[in-house]
Amino acid sequence: MKNAASLAYRMTIALAVASLVALAQYWIWEHFNRGSEFIGASQSIKGFAYNGFQRDQSPLRGTYPTDAQIGADLDLLARSADGLRTYGVNDLPGLLELAGQRDMLVTAGAWLDTDKEKNEKEINALLEVARKQRYIERVLVGNEAILRGDLKPDEMIVYLDRVRKSLRKPVSTAEPWHVWLKYPELAKHVDYITVHLLPYHEGVPVEAAVEYALQRYDELVKTFPKKKIVIGEIGWPSRGPVIGAAEPTLDNEARFIREFLAHPRTARLDYFLMEAIDQPWKVDVEGWAGAYWGMFNADRQPKFALEGLVERDPHWAKKASNAAALAFIPMLLIAFFLSDWNIAGRIFLAGLIQACVSTLIVSLNVPVDYYLTQRDLVGLTMLIAATCLTAAVLLSHGFEFGEILFKRKWQRRFMPLPPHAPEEQPFVSIHLACHNEPPEMVIATIDSLAKLNYSNFEVLILDNNTKDEAKWKPLEARCAELGPRFRFFHLMDWPGFKAGALNYGLEVTDPRAEVVGVVDADYVVDPDWLAVLIPHFDKPDVAVVQAPQAHRDWETHPFRRMCNWEFDGFFRIGMHHRNERNALIQHGTMTLVRRLALEEVGGWSEWCICEDTELGLRLIEKGYDTRYVDHILGRGLTPSDFAAIKSQRFRWAFGAMQILKAHLPQMVGKSTLNLAQRYHFLTGWFAWLGDALQLVFAFGSLLWTLGILLFPKAFGLPVTALALPILGFMAFKAALGPILYRRTMECPWKDILGASILSVGLAHAIARGVFTGLVKRKGVFVVTPKGWKAKGALAFFGPIREELGMLFALILGAVALVTLRGANDLETQLWVGILALQCIPYVAAIACQIAAYMPERPAALPAGVKTLGAAG
Repeated sequence: MKNAASLAYRMTIALAVASLVALAQYWIWEHFNRGSEFIGASQSIKGFAYNGFQRDQSPLRGTYPTDAQIGADLDLLARSADGLRTYGVNDLPGLLELAGQRDMLVTAGAWLDTDKEKNEKEINALLEVARKQRYIERVLVGNEAILRGDLKPDEMIVYLDRVRKSLRKPVSTAEPWHVWLKYPELAKHVDYITVHLLPYHEGVPVEAAVEYALQRYDELVKTFPKKKIVIGEIGWPSRGPVIGAAEPTLDNEARFIREFLAHPRTARLDYFLMEAIDQPWKVDVEGWAGAYWGMFNADRQPKFALEGLVERDPHWAKKASNAAALAFIPMLLIAFFLSDWNIAGRIFLAGLIQACVSTLIVSLNVPVDYYLTQRDLVGLTMLIAATCLTAAVLLSHGFEFGEILFKRKWQRRFMPLPPHAPEEQPFVSIHLACHNEPPEMVIATIDSLAKLNYSNFEVLILDNNTKDEAKWKPLEARCAELGPRFRFFHLMDWPGFKAGALNYGLEVTDPRAEVVGVVDADYVVDPDWLAVLIPHFDKPDVAVVQAPQAHRDWETHPFRRMCNWEFDGFFRIGMHHRNERNALIQHGTMTLVRRLALEEVGGWSEWCICEDTELGLRLIEKGYDTRYVDHILGRGLTPSDFAAIKSQRFRWAFGAMQILKAHLPQMVGKSTLNLAQRYHFLTGWFAWLGDALQLVFAFGSLLWTLGILLFPKAFGLPVTALALPILGFMAFKAALGPILYRRTMECPWKDILGASILSVGLAHAIARGVFTGLVKRKGVFVVTPKGWKAKGALAFFGPIREELGMLFALILGAVALVTLRGANDLETQLWVGILALQCIPYVAAIACQIAAYMPERPAALPAGVKTLGAAG
């Protein structure tokens, strides 16, 4: 009865959390899409500019609407307008007759461009139909042909004069207002002036756009007082790039149209609204705003009403409902099963799930909100994939963040145990593999092992493939001095890198050994290491016990400080998170392994350059328990410089991909791994893939920038709106680390900043390791240099040449965009901002390299000690 009540209480809390978050996100959707009330316009429309192409049709591809489709369009438009303005004759030969059948007055246009032969056919067709059809009240010879540069004013005058002589109906050509003012001689060769008034293209804010258009109209009236003026195009797009203060949105389009129709002067004007129906094909010739000028969308549905509220996104309620429904079950399960978290933590993680799902819903609805080309759909698919991967990385980090901050009590928190009595100590064989290491560093490690407070152990020094006798002979001599407990082996031409040496160590291990310990060549071990950890093996299912990696001699150098704290974060935070569910990442030093278990799974894997992590996973797959004791029992040296730590992280990322490819069947298929263990290993690999995604995104940003510069009309897709959520996720993920550092470790803010810079600066090396590991089968184990290593000044740029190249390319792209498109364009500003965010890892890498070259700082003196200078 008590258990049932507890389950009911947990479910009630979980339902409340999921419902609260779902309602909150619905309110956010509603808040940002709240309807706008603009002046209503009840009067009828005098005319529409009309193109009859359907959603998937284009004159550029030679696909045209049928007469039935055109007829349906005209029936739709005739309900609200009496007139029609057309652009060509031969592309839609049935259009004019179909309009006449519906008693619509038509201003018929002939399309003129640089093709003289085609122009002749258009002019002849226009003359023929205009002579026959009484409902064609006037004609237009060309549309913005002078603006586009297809025809010079003198050439246009020839066409105009010819048509005027051949036809008794009024003749004009259509151009923007400034073309008429620039070439006033055109007015002498037309019967009326047809002007395009499109304030959006001039960056005018929508609230001033109608008055601005009428001012330009009045300027033409003043300049050409004896000419009738017809507004051939006037309108506002619902989507497109922001130009100056002109923002193309659905509510702005509705506002402009309503204010124009309701203006007291409009009833006395002769005009055609631009335009009747959205024309997706115009993206290829006018940029992506060209597709969105219609009062009806490409599916022939009205985009807004002429009275009442106008919503910026008419589909927001459906999107919000779908997002809430899709996220509700995951949020409910999270809130139910994480009952050992406090309420704030469960709300935090549920909110993160809802944010990721809402972003995915926005991405999936892009084809509904925009008219996408095949190229756009490919790009969208890649962006959605990137969004999903980024969301997976973010959620895994969010789960780790929440567990560290909001979990009430750890279930698996292991501590050092009281030592065994000497006669009860299991025999331990300690293996120290080294290759081409400084002998004084390795001897320091050997000497620390000689001081262990443990009676029953041996030490095997496994030097593999070191050719220089000056590096391995001193080790051999030191082992001889320490007696038979220390055995030295020099292995030449030995395969398998470190794993091969460790496997040899297994072959020559003392038969009495029950536990095998592994120590890196640079570690000075605490005397109590074995004494306080070996008792954990009293539990027969325990296969691995390990202590954290830690460092020494880092306090006096900026780069070594960065390395120390960047490493420390994983062992203070991530290892606790994974230890809670027996899903440890085994690392290759300060680790103890049950010998029988090690031999049962086949020893160390020589095919993998991260043999320690791979072994830990095999042991967990066999059902063994692994334990992490967060107590520092040995300290090593940090990598010598930025090149060294880059090489190390490249190797780790490469090895992670090797392990991923080898163990993926166990991760997703039949296996002894439980769900939590699968989760931790898969999401652990996602973190590496997240860095690889950053590199892909940087290259994608550069390619898209190149497209914007070279093909501005084809690359006008609103990628900013699609890319910003991904970048927002990345920024949120970056913020989690410093918060955890501050809450879990005694780390000053300056060191948190340094660790964060190093973590970000390694992203490029990790990404390269990921991609190399995915395509290559075998890697080469490269020893990470430890300690300080001086280098020449010219060598400074070597380790960061790729990062410098990427940074230069991104900055060059940003500068080129600003130079060619101007700094006042909002869309340009946003994209330059995106490029700037992409620069951060490369700037961080340069900062790391600078830190590595900074001089050593004097060690702090004990309190009360004065320097010689101070004493004098």
